[in-house]
Amino acid sequence: MNAKWRLLLGRFTRRLWFRPALYCCYGIATALVGAIAKPLIPPGVATVIGASAVGHVLDILATSMLVVTIFSLSTMVAAYAAASSSATPRASTLLIQDTGAQHALATFIGAFLFSVVGLVALSTGIYGDSGRLILFVATLAVIITIVITLLHWIDQISRLGRVNETIDLVERATHDAMQAQAQAPWLLAMPYSTPPADAVSIESRRIGYITYVDIARLQALAVDEDVQVWAEVAAGSFVAPGRAIARLSRAVDEELAKKFVDAFVVDDLRNFDQDPRFGLVVLTEIALRALSPAMNDPGTAIDIIGTVTRLLCRWAEARQNLEAEQVRHDRIFVRALDEQDYFEDVYAPLARDSAGILEVAIRLQKSLATLGQLGYPRYRAAAIIHAGRALQLAEARLTLDSDRQRLRDIASWQIEPA
Repeated sequence: MNAKWRLLLGRFTRRLWFRPALYCCYGIATALVGAIAKPLIPPGVATVIGASAVGHVLDILATSMLVVTIFSLSTMVAAYAAASSSATPRASTLLIQDTGAQHALATFIGAFLFSVVGLVALSTGIYGDSGRLILFVATLAVIITIVITLLHWIDQISRLGRVNETIDLVERATHDAMQAQAQAPWLLAMPYSTPPADAVSIESRRIGYITYVDIARLQALAVDEDVQVWAEVAAGSFVAPGRAIARLSRAVDEELAKKFVDAFVVDDLRNFDQDPRFGLVVLTEIALRALSPAMNDPGTAIDIIGTVTRLLCRWAEARQNLEAEQVRHDRIFVRALDEQDYFEDVYAPLARDSAGILEVAIRLQKSLATLGQLGYPRYRAAAIIHAGRALQLAEARLTLDSDRQRLRDIASWQIEPA
């Protein structure tokens, strides 16, 4: 299975209905296995154990699971709405894909269908005494599963949709994307170099964001056609018809050009899979909303600054410890992500909106000082630029000279030798 199909399969399995559908199939199969396996049970055992009461248990289970499922769905919808209003709509995707919530919902729906199928099968008389024993044992296993799931769900439901929980979800997704990018900055291809003057451009045929670049597919096409490919866009880039997304070392026919274009997956919205900048943008949006007059929550903005600092420090550590990247796609030339973009995505808007709030401005300067003095050369110049800009914006908004001087003292690291 190629990388593009693995990506699509991963997105498919993260859909909200996928796990419930699997659990439903499992519940139906479990309820029916009693009718198939009843010859394996010795006669009279079911009567001794008392499995004849399984119908009453299934009736209670079916009624209660329907109520719990409806309650869980309404709670999840409310949590998604709360996350969209208090954090950012871009974060609700991660909440929907959260495996814990999906597991709970799948368990409840699966248990409901298990009960319904079991009741229908009992009413037809296909079980017999031995079959009812198997159904009774399966029902006990389902009840134990429901109890364990409910205990976990009670803990999770108390945190679902809260701002801190949403920030943690976004941080984990961003961390995974950043670490994957840091370990393979050129996606196991060749570092980008200037294409020859006679290189032929291939253009996007859709409007949207690049969400995935199938490097393996590009390499296979390049080998088959004996061409070299210079990728002009990366995940997160906005493209439209007329914009060059790649350049080829020679001209190709229309059909082959379409195959190259199709290796660049275009969607209406960005996602976290191969786009670490998107995670930082989402975190920044949460901080900006917290700084708005309607929310007036500088504490959340301070928390976001700490989160971003942690993510960028881990990126620098991964890049500094990176060994020579193994080249598997020697006919593809890819641009590495520019760390300057990280600073533009986060610190430029935060400096603008936090300029009049001293405690946030202080944390912003301390974050930039940490990154600028980290010993990672690619951070220092960007940190100096944004620290100076943030200081100018804050000085223009703060009213007390003592507050301005406090910020100047924190920002004085810029004049120190690296």
